[in-house]
Parts: sequence; structure tokens; C-alpha cells
Amino acid sequence: MFPSLLLHIHRIHERSTEVLSRTGGTFFLKGLWFTNMDILGTVDPANVHYIMSANFPNFPKGQELKKIFDVLGDGIFNSDLDLWKDQRKLAREMIIHQRFHKCLIKTTWDKVENGLIPVLELVSKEDRVLDLQDVFKRLTFDTTCILLTGFDPGCLSLQLAHVPFLNAMDDVKDVCFVRHLLPQSVWKLQQWLGIGPEKKLSKAWEVLDYVIGQYISMKRDELSNATNSKEDEEGYDLLTSYIVNAGETTTGLKFDDKFLRDTILNFMFAGRDTVASGLTWFIWLVVTHPEIEKKIREELTVIIPVGEGEKRRLFKTDEVKNAIYLHAALCDSLRLYPPVAFQRKTPLEPDILPSGHHVHPNMRVMIPLYAMGRMESIWGNDASEFKPERWISNRGAVKHEPSYKFFSFNAGPRTCIGKEVAFTQMKIVAATIIHNYQIEMVKGHAVCPNFSVMLYMKHGFKVRIKRRWT
Repeated sequence: MFPSLLLHIHRIHERSTEVLSRTGGTFFLKGLWFTNMDILGTVDPANVHYIMSANFPNFPKGQELKKIFDVLGDGIFNSDLDLWKDQRKLAREMIIHQRFHKCLIKTTWDKVENGLIPVLELVSKEDRVLDLQDVFKRLTFDTTCILLTGFDPGCLSLQLAHVPFLNAMDDVKDVCFVRHLLPQSVWKLQQWLGIGPEKKLSKAWEVLDYVIGQYISMKRDELSNATNSKEDEEGYDLLTSYIVNAGETTTGLKFDDKFLRDTILNFMFAGRDTVASGLTWFIWLVVTHPEIEKKIREELTVIIPVGEGEKRRLFKTDEVKNAIYLHAALCDSLRLYPPVAFQRKTPLEPDILPSGHHVHPNMRVMIPLYAMGRMESIWGNDASEFKPERWISNRGAVKHEPSYKFFSFNAGPRTCIGKEVAFTQMKIVAATIIHNYQIEMVKGHAVCPNFSVMLYMKHGFKVRIKRRWT
């Protein structure tokens, strides 16, 4: 089966879906003898719950995965045990803080009004083709950077200028995905020789370190010259919070520049890619399903105050939080196109999954999220359809699906702490675009998933935009 996997590597997400559908949701792939790459792939909800929750301690990230994502350092997505617990506790305390929520809303609103809208208005006026995926990456990078560091890099501008940091982030994801598919000895040799994908990663790593180092240095200078940093209500960024309150935390974390660098980089990837990928696939699905687009617009019309329906407007958080159909549509989009394409675990000790499959420490356990969202055994015969109605109960409320079934925001103790942040941003942006503009995909533009850790469109999302209101 290993040669077959390599043969279909260009369409690995689709191939995984086909194989898992035929094998009842779990399959074993025997690697070549010299690769030490035995793989067990599973989307069985019982297995997922066991791995991610019931027997969570036996399925850590592991040292091998940390080596693959070495660029992330000791950040929250690379760490296990107490280091992970301390970082998660610290980040959660900040995210649930009322000041952070206010900063999130203000930052998102400002970027939509002063960044996104001007770009959409310009390309609409000039009838230009726009890569909406690139715009979403810029938008979410700017908002994430402001929330993390307090600084606005200004990537989303009318010029849509080249941004080395954004390209570096994409290069890192692509190379780390390739590392998953190669024996460690192969990519380690490439790294040592400075050739192939590893050469690209090395250059990207330098860019990431330099830019983040600049942000940390500027923040320390800013705080050293401030007299009321703790009381400043204008912003509540992570970097300020961590530096100012470093001596007050009960964790064993050391708030040096390396810790700050690793923390910022980890959350930059999470904050930018989850929302940008989610918005890209969502808008595409809505554009290609006009009946769903119509229903979302009808719902938004009900939310809008009387007299404001047929003119351009931005949506407030308390307005979109009541948009049930919009929320359901986002959930179904995330089911079909989860921002993180797969999860990987390695058992510490030999174990037996609920499906009866044996796993051991030299085996990679893969959970392909793309395939999981398309399993008829999990979602029914209409699993491949974009159907927001599956998320709405008979009472008209959003249905709750267990995380070991709807896995887009992880599950168990590692459930994404930024889930509500992501939904808030996606709702504000999506509602603003769908209400104010008509999006038309460029004829002949090919849409397919990319070959990377994060699920983006391989060729971007090329569209034309028309204003709905004068």
C-alpha cells in the first residue's frame, strides 16, 4: 500500500477519504522496512475519542513530531505534559479576559472597515480579478499580529504588497508537510546539506526569527518607557500581558525572549490560518450554492435594523451571534474543509483501540480530518453535500456535535482555546462580504486542496467582486 500512497500523493486528502470509506474508517499501512513508517489511519469516532480524550496521556505529540515542527520551538502546539499545561492555562486566562474580548472586537472591526472594505471597493470599481484567499491571509495576519504583539504590520492594504513574513509562514507549512511523508534520515540529510525543501525552510526560519525578534524588542522598549502599561485600556495584546505579568504567574514558565518568540509564532500560525482557511472555503461554498447564499442574506436582513437593509454596513458581534443559519453554514464548511488537514499521534505504550487495532510506539497514528468530515458512516448518505440544515435542531437552535465527530477544533484536553475567537472573526467578515457584495469566481479557475499541513486552495481563490448597494 505504501507505493500506492506515493502514487496518489498529489491528491492525498481525496485518496485517504477513498481508502477509509472502503475499510470501515480505519486502515493499516505498512511502510518500507528501512523507513520505520508504519501508519494507522483512523476516522472512527470511538478511536478518536479514545486517543484524544479517554486515554489522552498515552498519545502525546511526541518527540518525533516536535522534530518535524522544530521551527515552532517549545510552543504550545509542540509541547506535552507540564510545559503544555502551563502554556495552555496562561493563554486561556488571557483569552477569556474581558479586555481581550473588547480588543478582539475592536481589532476585527477596524481591519474590516479600514482594510478589507477599501480593497473590495477598489477591485469592484476597477473590475479587477482578486485572490480572495490572499486577502483573507493578510486580514487575519494583521488582526492576529495586533492581538499578539500590539503592532499592526499593515499587510492588508490597497497595494497588496509582497510580505516576506507571510511567504515564510507558507513555506514552513509546506516543508513540514513533506517531512511527514519522508523518513527522518532523508530530510535530516537534506537539512545538513542545505538542499531541497530544507533550504527553503532554513531561509523562512530566518525571516520568522528576525521579524518576531523585532516585535519583542520594540515591545520591551515601549513598556520600559510606559508608566501605565497595566492600566492601559486601549489594547490587551498577549506580548504585553506576558511581559508585564511575568512575575505574577504561578506557572514555572520562564518569560525570556525564546519563550516569547515560540509563543508568538505558535499563535500566529493558529490565529492566521484557522480563520483565513475557514473563510476561503466558506465563501467558495456559498458562492457555488446560491440557494444557501440566499438564505444567509435573508437571515442577515432580519438582523439588520429597519431602514438599513439596502445599504452597505458592517455587522456587530451581538448581531451575528444570533445568526443561526450563518453559524450552521460555517460549521458545515469547517466539517468539509477543516483548516488542519490531519492530526498525528504516537503512543507511548502499546495499546488497543476500540476498533480492535493494535498500536505501538513505533507506529504513527493519523487522523485525517478532511476524510472524517466526508464519512457516510459518521454524517449520513449526504456527507459530501454542503448542508447547513444538518446543524439546526427542530427548535431552530444550533446542534451540538461531539468533538470526536466534528474534529475541526481538536478534541479532549487539547480542544482549541481560540474556537470562539475564530467564530467571532469569521462571522463578522462573512456577514459583511455576503451582505455587501456579489462574489463571482473567475471562469475556469481550478479549485482543489493544496499539499500542506493547513488546508488552503492550491491555486488561490480568484474572483471578481460587484457591489450590491450604491
